[in-house]
Amino acid sequence: MRTAYSVETVRNAERELMARLPEGALMQRAAAGLAAACAQVLVRVAGRVYGSRVVLLVGSGDNGGDALYAGARLARRGAAVTALLLAPERTHAGGLAALRRAGGRVADGGGASGRAGESIARADLVLDGIVGIGGKGGLREAAVPLADAAARSRAAVVAVDLPSGVDADTGQVRGDVVRADLTVTFGTHKPGLLIDPAREYAGAVRLVDIGLPLPAEAAELEALQHADVARLLPVPAAESDKYRRGVVGIAAGSARYPGAAVLAVAGALRGGAGAVRYVGPAGDAVIARFPETLVSDRGPERAGRVQAWVVGPGAGDDAATVAEVLGAQVPVLIDADGLRLADADAVRARTAPTLMTPHAGEAAALLGVGRGEVEGARLASVRELAARYGATVLLKGSTTLVAGAKGGPVRVNATGTSWLATAGSGDVLSGLAGSLLAAGLSAVDAGSVAAYLHGLAGRFAAQGAPAGAHDVAAAIPRAWRDVRGD
Repeated sequence: MRTAYSVETVRNAERELMARLPEGALMQRAAAGLAAACAQVLVRVAGRVYGSRVVLLVGSGDNGGDALYAGARLARRGAAVTALLLAPERTHAGGLAALRRAGGRVADGGGASGRAGESIARADLVLDGIVGIGGKGGLREAAVPLADAAARSRAAVVAVDLPSGVDADTGQVRGDVVRADLTVTFGTHKPGLLIDPAREYAGAVRLVDIGLPLPAEAAELEALQHADVARLLPVPAAESDKYRRGVVGIAAGSARYPGAAVLAVAGALRGGAGAVRYVGPAGDAVIARFPETLVSDRGPERAGRVQAWVVGPGAGDDAATVAEVLGAQVPVLIDADGLRLADADAVRARTAPTLMTPHAGEAAALLGVGRGEVEGARLASVRELAARYGATVLLKGSTTLVAGAKGGPVRVNATGTSWLATAGSGDVLSGLAGSLLAAGLSAVDAGSVAAYLHGLAGRFAAQGAPAGAHDVAAAIPRAWRDVRGD
């Protein structure tokens, strides 16, 4: 499992480790990993390290020091390295001396005009060491021309630890930012590298292990990998029957939106539960597409035994059905219209697990803020929703976040593709997650595993071209097999 830690936790771990190491050893570890990553980039973009052109954008403090020491290593391998200093009087002295000893050049970085701009324009690689993980807000005025020049150049841009200008702890972007092709981060991932909008600026991310003593319980974010998901997937035992595997109820669809019911059932049938019960006005459409579904027209309370409910996709204004489902003493997933119709007090009063699955617009309505505020502060928004409703919340988006009802690390998922932004895709996700709930997974595990499989299925269905929600549902078994290595 990939984890991310707050700046404060990272700083504390750095201080603890530096107290046990010779002076400067930790920075040398970071610089060695950074230089090795840059060398690989140079081989790819310039065909070699020797004779390539490297420009360092150097701010004050340790981040600039990492860039300078890495630049010195590249210079010793024959690269032509130029350091553009944004704060000459506060530049890391040891790193600057190392670069000069290795034959690197030093120039004023106060703007992208003249020689500084020419250096960036000719570079094969630009190394962003302007601001470290403690920076807040966007780039300072003096750094903006350099970042703009790097964006216009043909050079590969590599960020040191974090693209300068993004918030390491929140993933927020409040101003001008360096856009990197690769970010080389040290010790652990930072939340801003995994959460949009900041993740968009990080490019590919490479982690360099520098031996930080990080306590697992202090992680801010978790990102499941294939092996983690494989361990969580429900697999029937030899003696399992459809009821032991779990039965999920789907209360969805309306005369206006029967397709939402069909798609939610499609996701549920592929989610690991043994059977799917459908309740709602779209029974004929569901049976026509999925004859194995157990259809009832008697309402949720009299539909028969279920281990979990999904309510809301395409429900229109059927508040009575939503209220009936919320009264059930089994796990409940609330999506789409159900989020609008659900009584907040009824959600908070539930004792069985509740999983809410809003997109940014729905989350904004629940929080009483603008959509842009949610999109710009996704981590804070998902945590606030979980705390306010006493529920697990899956905030859909390019990086889906899952926050538990009782706090703890937020799960982040990045397996998705922009092709998943299509009508009905969320209905498939709801059915899939509801089925995992019925199969016995916790709300956090069901949400994060469903998001992982749904994202993979979206990739497999699209393969670089448009795909419909029904294609995504059909690709879930392939995603399941890919995770399990079957």
